[in-house]
Amino acid sequence: MNLKLRLGILGGGGNSLIGVLHRIAANMHDKYTITGGVFGTDWQKNIDFANKIGVHNNRVYKDFDAFIERELKLPTTERIQVVAILTPNFLHFPMAKKLIENGFHVICEKPMTTTFSEAKILHKLVKDVKTIFAVTYTYTGYPMVRQMREMILNGTIGKVQKVDAQYYQGWINPIIHDKSKRSTTWRLNPDKSGISCCIGDIGTHAFDMLEYVSGLKIEAILADLNYLYKDNKMDIDGTVLLRCTNNVKGVICASQIATGEENSFVVKVYGDKAGLKWEQENPNYLYLMKEGEPLQVLKPGHNYNTELSLNGTKLPPGHPEGIFDAMGNIYNGVAKAINKEPYNKGEFPTIIDGIRGMNFIEKTVSSHEKGNVWVPIETQE
Repeated sequence: MNLKLRLGILGGGGNSLIGVLHRIAANMHDKYTITGGVFGTDWQKNIDFANKIGVHNNRVYKDFDAFIERELKLPTTERIQVVAILTPNFLHFPMAKKLIENGFHVICEKPMTTTFSEAKILHKLVKDVKTIFAVTYTYTGYPMVRQMREMILNGTIGKVQKVDAQYYQGWINPIIHDKSKRSTTWRLNPDKSGISCCIGDIGTHAFDMLEYVSGLKIEAILADLNYLYKDNKMDIDGTVLLRCTNNVKGVICASQIATGEENSFVVKVYGDKAGLKWEQENPNYLYLMKEGEPLQVLKPGHNYNTELSLNGTKLPPGHPEGIFDAMGNIYNGVAKAINKEPYNKGEFPTIIDGIRGMNFIEKTVSSHEKGNVWVPIETQE
């Protein structure tokens, strides 16, 4: 009988949306049990939250150092095996580094670190230690995104000739226009968020998604960012031109001041035979567009979909699959890798996705600061 993987969680306590998302995802395929962690910085709230979700108090720790020290004293048959990092960005690197060095597998929220140099350190460590490291670019877990990837790989749309991703939100509008409120969110604090807000938060999703579905690598970018106010240090809007492998061109538009938008993430890839379009707010529909033919709409759960898509489908056709299911598919892929079960390389984003995402963030800011010039994206293996 296969035992469930023992999962530890850092952060994500209280009413954290990301915490709920990860906990539900971890339980979805019956492959993990939440064993312990550090859910917050306040000890009593930490304990109260652990009691609420059914984690025994003796596996709740006052801080990260105590977590590492006490877990390593346990027999390997009891020790936490994989740890999810759900903290603000600036804690990702020191936590991930120490976890890898001590033999834990890691599931890390994006962006993976706050600097590209930190990401390169983690990349080398993962290769040396040979641990499993996943970065939660959640949208790659949607069945119809996976279907999109496989159709492009199989040549359904022909040779790719244009890629386009638009990710629009409006959530920061009530904050950005009031100077006193800007300090209330860590997203606009470079010490906690890194050098970028909008591109680091949602632009990196678009970057990873385009590479994931198209099979191309983005080789160079030209960026124009918007900070809106001179005293605001973090971008909240931006447009990035792309040069990809095979001489393919594209664009990423990301904004957190798109008034009235909620979470509008639209991905389009055009080939010389057809085009494919997917919208996160209507994730059950993948649109196949061909010149002179009626629009085709593909939906999850049907036998015409690929194995990768069907493996990520848990419900019969007609029942919506959402963001929890997408994250659950990523957790499922990580479990397969840790347990050395067969899995498709598209089942979860890896350390390579994380390091390329950090490269993209830094090069985007660099391109803007240098006067909107083309800068290269480095290759990672």
